[in-house]
Amino acid sequence: MERIITRRPHSSPLFPRKQRVAAYARVSSGKEAMLQSLAAQVGYYSELIQRRPDWEYAGVYADEAVTGTKDSRVEFQRMLADCRKGQVDMIITKSISRFARNTVTLLETVRELKLLGVDVYFEEQNIHSLSSDGELMLTILASYAQEESLSATENCKWRIRKRFENGELANLRFMFGYHVVRGKVEINPEEAAVVRLIFEDYLRGMGGSAIARKLRTMNVPKVRSGKWKSQRVMEILRNEKYTGSALLQKKYVADHLTKKLVWNKGALPMYQADDTHPAIIDSETFEAAQVVREQRRRVSGANDSTGKSYPFSSIILCGNCGKKYKRRVNKGNPVWQCSTFLLMGKAACHTKQIPEAVLQTAAAEAMGLESFDKVAFSADIAEILVPEFNKLVFVFRDGRISEKVWQDRSRRESWTNEMRHEARARAKGRE
Repeated sequence: MERIITRRPHSSPLFPRKQRVAAYARVSSGKEAMLQSLAAQVGYYSELIQRRPDWEYAGVYADEAVTGTKDSRVEFQRMLADCRKGQVDMIITKSISRFARNTVTLLETVRELKLLGVDVYFEEQNIHSLSSDGELMLTILASYAQEESLSATENCKWRIRKRFENGELANLRFMFGYHVVRGKVEINPEEAAVVRLIFEDYLRGMGGSAIARKLRTMNVPKVRSGKWKSQRVMEILRNEKYTGSALLQKKYVADHLTKKLVWNKGALPMYQADDTHPAIIDSETFEAAQVVREQRRRVSGANDSTGKSYPFSSIILCGNCGKKYKRRVNKGNPVWQCSTFLLMGKAACHTKQIPEAVLQTAAAEAMGLESFDKVAFSADIAEILVPEFNKLVFVFRDGRISEKVWQDRSRRESWTNEMRHEARARAKGRE
């Protein structure tokens, strides 16, 4: 039978689907002028998209006070999520530098959107990412945008370092206890009273966690909201600026892409500037607090800023609050405890400390070893879960699970000869 082939004309739909178009805008500062510029961009793109009859308005995504070198832009990530859901066909943005200053980030994003069939139109450069030469042009121009970002960062660093050399303060605007009025640093009386209270309580014997709990009980407001925690209290106790003097350039931006601040450990010079602003506490009180802090650090065995880690660091998870356990030394014995408990106390997370010796013994048993081997442990164990008191769940990297239960030592077993000697001495003193 002869095959019959009939050519049928292509019939276009009577009402073709409109192209769903969105826009992306960004400013890198929260200053009023920048925010006005962002509002103007949002209004411009909203009107531009909605006046085209062949376009369907898919929204404007706008990030404020964030840099284009970072991937943590909330609206940018929301836009990408909507593109992955198939809700956007084309994105309009002012320029390459507004979309991303990082060449790698730009190309990875554009390529992903290209696979999704989403076109990105850069107005300033008149480039469509879906065009044949779009990626080549974007690679070249994005490199220029990244170099422009580097140049702007270096100019900013030079300006700040010149201010440091001249003994000028920077970034004191959001420091608890002070406010800046017309460029002049003034003491905030209510907050200054809290700073003095923190130093007084610390020198009386209270720790950072206890002071934080006291401030939460007193409903003391914190700069930029949030709750008072031990870490914030200790930051205040370490800050020499409360004496009216300042050690400048303690931190610096090492990478213009991440904008991450790192501690200055000799890479750049530091400058001591005296009497730069009004003092809240005297230098004698500050120095006394530093002596106490160092004494307590040595007694507790707390880690310094070198970032020393242990085999159990960052892998023990609290089953109550989900936070990680941290190491501390209690009367000479290393133990691990939930970080929430350490920061905010028993009311926030009621968990028990786990002696390091118990962890080592339980880990060896879970792995079938006679004794603890930290190399084998790091290679085999992915994490340790603490679902309830005295129970440990070892999760192996290959997916296996091993549960171990440990018993608290009796009071008699937990006492060392040194502790017994101290108890006898105290008893004799009471006679």
